[in-house]
This record gives sequence, C-alpha cells and structure tokens, in this order.
Amino acid sequence: MDALADKFAITELIYAWGLYRDLGKWKELRTTFTHDGHISVSWFRGPFEIFVERCRTSSAAGHTWSRHHLFAPLIKLDKARAVAETSAIIRVRQKFGAVDVDLTSCSRFLDRVERHAGGWLIAERAAIYERDRLDPVEPSPEFDALFEAGTAHYPEQYRYMAFRIAHAEGRSLAPIVYRDGGKETADLYARFSAWLAGGTA
Repeated sequence: MDALADKFAITELIYAWGLYRDLGKWKELRTTFTHDGHISVSWFRGPFEIFVERCRTSSAAGHTWSRHHLFAPLIKLDKARAVAETSAIIRVRQKFGAVDVDLTSCSRFLDRVERHAGGWLIAERAAIYERDRLDPVEPSPEFDALFEAGTAHYPEQYRYMAFRIAHAEGRSLAPIVYRDGGKETADLYARFSAWLAGGTA
C-alpha cells in the first residue's frame, strides 16, 4: 500500500473515532484501537476498553453531550507505524449545579498508529490541551456564583475543564494531563518519535 493510501486510511480511522464516540456507537468505537490500546485524556488515563465503558456509562446516565470537531491530521509514516497529530475542538454541554454550561476546549490528539492484518489501528492516544473556556447557555447570576472559589490554581491550558471536572462532576483529574509547554508533553513527543524510528513504546 502506498503512503497516500495509508495516510487516507489513518485519517478515516481518526475521523471514525470521533463519530463513533459522539454518537455512542460503542461497539464500533472499540474497533478503532488495538486490543491493548491506551488513552490519556483530562479525566482518564489507562486502557482504552475501560475508557469506552466509562463513556458508555456516563452517556447512559445522560450526564453530558459532547462533540469532537477534528481537523485534518498531520501524519508521519514509517512502514507499519505512524504518528498522527490532529487538532481538535471539543464541545461539552452539561449541568453545572442548576446551570446549563458549554465547555469549549482547543486540543490536539497525538496518536501512535499501527498497521495490522485488518488495517490501521490506534495503539495509544494522548490529548494535549491548549486553551479552553466555559460559558453559560443563558446568562445567569448562578453561573457567576460558581466561580467564587476561583480557577487560577488550575493550569491555563485546561483551566475550565479541570474546574468543571472537579466541581460539576466531583471527579479527580488524570494523574498526568498533557498540555502545551509541559515537561510531560515534551517527553511524550520524544517517546513517540523514538517509537516511530523503531524503538519500543
């Protein structure tokens, strides 16, 4: 298969992930990753299978509505391996106390992708956060009151996402959250580059 066809297949795989995730097609979503795939996002870090199950449970409970708007990925190929970087705008609507809010996060997905007998699959994905904002669906003094505790102690790149996760959902952030300018992010890029050149993950 030539490089152009490989890049097209990987692009379709990345877009399929977003569509399946947003539409709650959990069976199809599982087919986008390897069986031992790993994912790191703001609220979860671990096996992709567990991530899917938690997404399914949250969706069934009606806690959130989300959409992943994905741009064309930048793909680096080396035989049966690829690293893809995709800019994304993630939109989430949910209740924050009694207030309907919209979270908008500008991010990137960094993927390690492998070619298997059935085609390309994502082996590892890390979300890298750039900037975000939180808005009320309708103007509300109750929304303003939510910020009395302040948000400055959260990193700027995912400040309002962290605030929402902690205060609206009562959950902890993942042990590592990748962000622009972070040492962990620089280490992530170096590890993916070494893997693409033939190293271990």
